[in-house]
This record gives sequence, C-alpha cells and structure tokens, in this order.
Amino acid sequence: MAGGIDLKVLGVWTSPFVIRVRIVLNLKGLAYEYIEEDLGNKSELLLGSNPVNKSVPVLLHGGRPINESQVIIQYIDEVWAGSGPSILPSDPYERAVARFWAAYVDDKVGSAWTGMLFWCKNEEERAAAVARAGEALDTLEGALVECGKGKPFFGGDGIGFVDVVLGGYLGWFAAIDRIIGRKLIDPARTPLLAAWAERFRAADAAKGVVPDDVDKVLAFLQTLLAIGSMKK
Repeated sequence: MAGGIDLKVLGVWTSPFVIRVRIVLNLKGLAYEYIEEDLGNKSELLLGSNPVNKSVPVLLHGGRPINESQVIIQYIDEVWAGSGPSILPSDPYERAVARFWAAYVDDKVGSAWTGMLFWCKNEEERAAAVARAGEALDTLEGALVECGKGKPFFGGDGIGFVDVVLGGYLGWFAAIDRIIGRKLIDPARTPLLAAWAERFRAADAAKGVVPDDVDKVLAFLQTLLAIGSMKK
C-alpha cells in the first residue's frame, strides 16, 4: 500500500458506513491507521473531529477531519485519483446515476436495516421493515442490470460507488438472516444480487473488513442495544 500519507479512520468494526470507507481505502491501496471507537464512551478525538453528529466514520487526513461516509468516499476518490481504480464513473451522467443509487441504498435499505435491528418494538414492525428491505433489494436487482450492463458489479468490471455503499451492509444482512430465519438477499428472488454479494465478499478489498462471523456480530448487536437503552 502507498505509504507516507497521514490517514486515520475512526470507526466501529460492524458499521456499514465505516466498512465502506475502509474498502475504498483498500481499493486505492492507501495505508491508514484504523482506530476502533467505543460508542459507549466516545473518544475526545472523535467528539472533536465530528462535533455536529458525534458519529463514525471520520477520516483524518493530515489531522483534518472529513465526516459522513459517502462524502469521505468521494473525497478519497478525488484526492487520490491516480491511485487504484476510480470509485465514481468519469462520465458526468453515469456519475449522477451512481450517486442516485447510492443515496437510494442508504435511504431505503439503510432505514429498513436500522428498523429491523434497533427500532422495531415487536415482530409485526420487524416484518414490515423486512418487507421494505425486500422491496428495495428487488429494485436494486434492476439497478444492477442498469448500472453494471451485464458485468459483475454496479461499477462494471470492478467495484464502484454503489457497490461499496451497499456492500457495507452485507455483514449485517447475514446476521439478519439468522434473526428472521431466511435470506434477506434471496437467490430465488434476486439471483443477480445474490451472485453479486458473493463476488463482493470475495474481493480482496473486502476481506477482513466485511464481518463474516455472525455470532460475533449478533453479540455486538446486544452491546449496541444496551448502550442505546442506557441513553434513553
């Protein structure tokens, strides 16, 4: 990896938003220091670097903070345009399309994810969140065809912006599969997306970053829920 760059990532290992930033840094071949945060006792570095939202991820580049994962990814792609693959397309229209679908992922899939894991009060509400996620994933099956044009990823031959935004959720999807007793990305319902998920997980940039230990993720979920209940 490229050295001599003062890069730090403040994060939590299960966060989809942190995961996507780390994958992009790996794709670009950039060396960075990863600092795991304790959400129950946030560091002064995190609070000082992101005083508005007090959340992860934060990218520190030469001591200067950049916040919000999609903003961070675009910053990395612009600053290190000559390193590794481009994350966003060069064509302005295709770039706009990629940004639209990335926003769709966080709006639809992300909101259903938080609902399923953190906000649902009963099984009826969880079932509704699962249904919303399923509808969004059905739509993304079509988006994969539109964006990928028959190639392996939303970004075409290689991982791109939409891939890393959606791929950040895959570790949690496996945990949700255990909770609901079926696959959220169902090969029978969304075969292209299911095959994409396998390819994404197998990519070198995702290995060791996308969680693959479901028991560990579910145990961490209990920690997050306990932190949330203590703050109410």
